[in-house]
Amino acid sequence: MTATPSFTGDANPYGGGDPYADYRIADFPFTQYANLADRRLGAGVLAANDEFFAQRENLLVPEPAEFDPEHFGHKGKIMDGWETRRRRGASAGHPWPTAEDHDWALVRLGAPGVIRGIVVDTAHFRGNYPQAVSVEGASVPGSPSPEELLGDDVKWTTLVPRTPVGGHAANGFSVEAEQRFTHLRVNQHPDGGIARLRVYGEVVPDPEWLQTLGTFDVVALENGGRAEDASNLFYSPASNTIQPGRSRKMDDGWETRRRRDQGNDWIRYRLAAQARIRALEIDTAYLKGNSAGWACVSVRDGEDGEWREILPRTRLQPDTNHRFVLPEPAVGTHARVDIYPDGGISRLRLFGSLTEDGARRLAARHQELGG
Repeated sequence: MTATPSFTGDANPYGGGDPYADYRIADFPFTQYANLADRRLGAGVLAANDEFFAQRENLLVPEPAEFDPEHFGHKGKIMDGWETRRRRGASAGHPWPTAEDHDWALVRLGAPGVIRGIVVDTAHFRGNYPQAVSVEGASVPGSPSPEELLGDDVKWTTLVPRTPVGGHAANGFSVEAEQRFTHLRVNQHPDGGIARLRVYGEVVPDPEWLQTLGTFDVVALENGGRAEDASNLFYSPASNTIQPGRSRKMDDGWETRRRRDQGNDWIRYRLAAQARIRALEIDTAYLKGNSAGWACVSVRDGEDGEWREILPRTRLQPDTNHRFVLPEPAVGTHARVDIYPDGGISRLRLFGSLTEDGARRLAARHQELGG
């Protein structure tokens, strides 16, 4: 595990104006991966030992934390995050918390996977952030209750050892545990507040579940698909196009800046495993004056395979879900959507089933990662 760069110490008291003006943040290499703790994938904060000042569920809100200096309630200042009460010692002779005292929250990942990095965001917690944080991971099948997760038979692996953090900062940690995790235990030492939690990694689906489904969306993020690269990410990430469900607003899709040349924009994807694609959808929901004009879809088999067009350049309509049945199945491990000339799409769906080789490789990786 490596934390780079790191932030420590208090931020200055809020002095008015833009509260993010003195926010400390860095470019972390692991943010290219999907957020496994995304509410859209089904992530949740199952329990916390204390949430006196601010609710644990705020940890997974997708938007940045907000700050209203005039917002107070009957318990005190209302913060957009998870904040616990101040810990106290056992007696007047020792009023300070012990070195072991800490608060915790249990988080269910929206999609199990290998974690590449974690961001513990203390935005707006300037003098009331934790002195240090630590994060542990576990792999537990099914839908365990908080009581079951806290049982003695659950094995927790340290992902982030107890590490000092800074207030009003994005505290990032690289994770090197090559295992599949389903749940996290986030600890703050000894107490304080955390605004947001982001868990970046690669989805590792349950191969038995996918095999039982038979036909499914082989590029969907929740099934192990991944947006590997894109020509332009000016307005929104390419990974939005493989999120669960239909888009609910314009920025819930992928939109590029306006082109002033004769080129076009594109996204390249890695499928869950080698698959046989039979049908596809291109959705432009909520993209009304800025949807792509035309689109085509290609697949390739293997890292060095040649791209083969499975959907020729086709006119798209704004705010519309377009469905296409392929004349014959297309086998591949990667897909690419090209839009012309620019604009955006909200979702891409590739419906098919795993090949024998794809199922075998996925099962082997699942077993190797402790699934």
